[in-house]
Amino acid sequence: MSATTLVSINPTTGEEFDRFAVHTAAQVEQFIAESAAAQRQWATTTTFDERSKVLHATAKHLRKRSVELAELMANEMGKPLASGAAEVEKCAWVCEYYADNAADMLADEERSSDLSQAWTVYEPMGTVLAVMPWNFPLWQVFRFAAPALMAGNAGMLKHASNVSGSAMAIEDLFRSAGLGEGLFRTLLIPSDRVAAIIGDPRIAAVTLTGSEPAGRSVAEAAGRHLKPSLLELGGSDPYVVLHDADIDEAARICADSRLTNSGQSCIAAKRFIVVDDVYDQFRAAFLAELEAAVVGDPHDSETTVGPQARTDLRDSLHEQVERAVEAGAEIVLGGNVPDGPGAFYPVTVLENVGPGNPAFDEELFGPVAPLIRADDEEHAIALANDSSFGLGGAVFTGDTERGRQIAAHRIRTGNCFVNAKVASDPRLPFGGIGNSGYGRELSELGIRTFVNAKTVAIK
Repeated sequence: MSATTLVSINPTTGEEFDRFAVHTAAQVEQFIAESAAAQRQWATTTTFDERSKVLHATAKHLRKRSVELAELMANEMGKPLASGAAEVEKCAWVCEYYADNAADMLADEERSSDLSQAWTVYEPMGTVLAVMPWNFPLWQVFRFAAPALMAGNAGMLKHASNVSGSAMAIEDLFRSAGLGEGLFRTLLIPSDRVAAIIGDPRIAAVTLTGSEPAGRSVAEAAGRHLKPSLLELGGSDPYVVLHDADIDEAARICADSRLTNSGQSCIAAKRFIVVDDVYDQFRAAFLAELEAAVVGDPHDSETTVGPQARTDLRDSLHEQVERAVEAGAEIVLGGNVPDGPGAFYPVTVLENVGPGNPAFDEELFGPVAPLIRADDEEHAIALANDSSFGLGGAVFTGDTERGRQIAAHRIRTGNCFVNAKVASDPRLPFGGIGNSGYGRELSELGIRTFVNAKTVAIK
C-alpha cells in the first residue's frame, strides 16, 4: 500500500523536519491534464525571447532566496550552507545560460539534399517527467528544467521524498518568475507510482538521475511505452595519478573531489589509482588533506563535511566498508560510526584495495576513499577501466598533452579531466556510459535531448 505522507528527517538531529501529504490519483490526473494543455500553448504562442525573460526572472528569484534555499537543503539533506549557496548560484547560471543561448541552439539548420531546400527544425516533445535525487536538490532539477522549458516543453518533477520541501520551493520559484500554471509541477508521490505516470500518453519523455536500480526500472517503463529516456546514474570515478604529477596539487584536488557534497556526488572521485613510484608521497599528502576536513553541523561555517542524507544511507555505506575489510582492505583513517544523533560518518581511507573488493567494484556514496597502488601507467589505466561504471574520471600528469590523449582515448568514461576534478558546467555535455547511464545533459546536446529533430524539405 502506498504511503499517504512523505516525511523529511533532519539528518543532523535525527528529528522530523517536515511532512507532506501525498498527491492523490485525482490530483495527479489534474496536474497532467493541466500540463499537457499549458505545454501546447507555451510551445505555440511564446517566442524564445518571452521564455528567456521567465528564465532570467527565475535566476533573480534564486539569488534573492539563496539564504533561505541553502537553509532548506541543510535541514532536509545535510548540505553545508556554503555548498548550498554555491548550488543556488549554479542553478541561476544554468537558467541564464539557456535563456541566452537556446534560440541559437535550436535555430533551423539548412541542409543540402536533392530537393531545392531542406532543413532540420527542432520542435518540443511535450511534457517531460523528471525523477530526481536528493543529493543536489536544486541543481539536478534546474539542469533538466532550464533547457526543457526554453525548448518549449513542460516539466513534471517526482523528487526524492526526503527533499519534498525543495521540490515545492522550485515550483514556487518558477511561479514567482511568471511561468504559466501547469508548465512546471511537482508530484508528491512515492516511487511505486512512477511507472504508471511514465505510461500516460500525455507524458512525452522521462529523465532520471539516481541509482542504477532506479535507472533500470525507469528505462524498462519508458521502453515498454516507447518513450525517450535519459539516465544519469552512479559512478566509480577513477582518479589516476602518474609519476610526473604535481603530487601536492593532485592530493588537494583528489581530496576536494572525494568530499564534494560530503562524499555524496555521482561525479566525486571514488577510486584513487596511484603509480608505485609516487604512491607513498601521494598517500601522505592525501591523508593530510583528508585529516583536515571538519565533519559537523552543516549550519556551522567551519564544517566541510556534513552528515549523510539519511541514517539508512550512512548504515549502507558502513556496511560496504565492513565488507571491504572482510575482503582484505585495511582502514587507515576513520571507519567507525560515531555515537550520537544524526547520520554522520567520518572521512575514511582504505588501502589494499583491488578488483573484487567492494570498495573497488561498487560505488561508495559517502566520504570513503580507496587508495589503489598501480605498478605503472599501463596498469593504472587498466585498473581505471576495470569497472561497470563510466561517468567521470581524471588523470594527473606534468605532461598535459599526454594527459589529454589518455583522457580522450584511453580512459572509458563520459567525462574525463586532466589535472582537475570532474565538474558539470552548463557549457559542456554531461553524462555517462555503461552502468552510469546514457544520454547527455547540458550544452547544446542537453537542450536537443527532448526535442523532435524534424526534417523539412521543399521540392
